Amino acid sequence: MNALLDLRILGWLIVGIGVFEWFPLAAAALFGERLYPLAASSTACLVVGFSIVASVRPTDPALRNRDGFLVVSVGWALAATFGALPYLLWDVLGPIDALFEATAGFTTTGSTVLADVENVPRSLMIWRSLTQWLGGMGIIVFALAILPALGIGGMQLFKAEIPGPTADKLRPRIVSTARRLLFVYVGFTVAEFVALEFAGLSFYDALCHSLTTVSTGGFSTRNASIASFGSATVEWIVIGFMLLGGINFALHYRWLRGDFGTVYRDPELRYFLTVVAVATGVVTWLLTHSGHEAGQEVRASLFQVVSIVTTTGYATADFEAWPPLASVILLQLMVLGGMAGSTSGGVKDVRVILSFSVLRNALDRGLHPRSIGSLKYAGQIVPTNVLAGIWAFLTAYVGIALLATAILAGTGYELDAAVSAALTAIGNVGPALGPLGPTETFADMPAHGKLTLAFCMIAGRLEIYTLIMLFVPGFWRR
Repeated sequence: MNALLDLRILGWLIVGIGVFEWFPLAAAALFGERLYPLAASSTACLVVGFSIVASVRPTDPALRNRDGFLVVSVGWALAATFGALPYLLWDVLGPIDALFEATAGFTTTGSTVLADVENVPRSLMIWRSLTQWLGGMGIIVFALAILPALGIGGMQLFKAEIPGPTADKLRPRIVSTARRLLFVYVGFTVAEFVALEFAGLSFYDALCHSLTTVSTGGFSTRNASIASFGSATVEWIVIGFMLLGGINFALHYRWLRGDFGTVYRDPELRYFLTVVAVATGVVTWLLTHSGHEAGQEVRASLFQVVSIVTTTGYATADFEAWPPLASVILLQLMVLGGMAGSTSGGVKDVRVILSFSVLRNALDRGLHPRSIGSLKYAGQIVPTNVLAGIWAFLTAYVGIALLATAILAGTGYELDAAVSAALTAIGNVGPALGPLGPTETFADMPAHGKLTLAFCMIAGRLEIYTLIMLFVPGFWRR
C-alpha cells in the first residue's frame, strides 16, 4: 500500500468536510442561530485535515487496489466521525447518537434518532441534509469510477468504460467521470428545488428535501415526513426525483447526450421500472380491498414503493397499518434496492438479474447435461469471475444481515423489528418495522445496537467487500 498517499487523501477529505460546513454556518448567521457549534466543528476539521496534508509528503503517486479499499472504507468512517461534531457541539445528541445520525447521513440511509426534527436548529438541519447530498454524490463516483477498477462483486460490468487502476489512467478517468456525474447530480437537485418552491414549499423545506431526495437519503425537516405537507403536487414531484435517484446516473448522462437507444435497451432499467410497476399494482390492489380512502391508493402505493425500492425512506403513510402482504412486499424491496450506479442502496438490480440468469442456466443444464451455455448481459458474455463475485457478495450480505439480526434480537427486539432493522441498515433504506417503523425513531435502541447498525450502514453503502476486506489478515501483509 501507498500509506503516505492514502493518509494525504484522507486529510483532504477531512478538509473538504470542514469547507462544506461553511454552508450551514452561513445559514446560522442568516437565521440568527448560534455560530459557535458549526464554526468550531469546521475549524476542527480544517486544522486536523491541513495538519495531515502538511505533514505528509508521498513520493509515489500510484494508487493500488489496497489503497482504494483502505481510503474508501476509512474515508466514510472519518466522514461520519467528523460529521457528528455539529450535533455534539449543538448539544442536541450524545456521542453514540451523533455518530449514528451522521453515519445515516453520509451513507444516505435516513434512519434517525431525532424524535422532533422540527425543533432542531435549521442550520443544523441543513447540515444534516447536506451530509446525505454529499454521501449520494460520493456513492455515484464510487460505484461508477472506483468499484469497477477494484473488481467489486459484479461491478466489473462497467469496466468497458473504466480502465484498470493504473497511476496514469485511473485518477484522470475518475476526475472526468466525477465532473460529468456532478453536472447531472447538481442539475437534478436544482430542478427539484425549483419545482418544490413552485409547489408551495418554503426555501428552507425545498432546499433540504431537494438535497435528500436525489441522494435517496430521506431525511426530512418534518416529523411526519412528506405527509406533513398534505400536497399531492409535492408528492408527485418527490416521486419523480426519487425515481431519477434510483436510476444509474451513467444512463442519465447518456440520455442528456442524446443516446436514447442505449438507455431504452438497458436491461437493468427495464427490470427496475417493471418492479416498481408490479409492486405498485399489487399494493394498490391490497389497499383498495382493505378499506382505504378511494382515489388515493395509487399515489400512496406508488410513493411508498418508490421510496423503499430506491432506499430513500420518505413516508406519506404509516405502512405498518397496511395489510401484512403489503409490508412483506416493502420488506422485499428493501433488499432489492435500485440500479447499480445510482444513489440507491440494496443488493442492486443488476445482481438480481444475473443471479436469476445463473439459476436459469443451472436448470437448463439439469435438463440438457451436454449443453454448453454462456451467460450474457446486454449482449455481452459475463465472465465467470463476475458471477462468482456476485454470489460471494450475496453470501456476505446475508451473513452480515443475519449477524446484525441476532445482535438486535439479543437486545430484546421482536423478530420483525430485528430483521427489518438489519435489512434497512445494510440496504441504506431508513425506516424498519414494529417499534422502528416509519413513525418511530431509533433513539431508544441500546448503544451497541446503534453501533451495529452504523457498521451495517457503511458496509452496505460500500458494497460489503470494500469494508470487510479490511478485516482479512492478508490485506495487511506485504
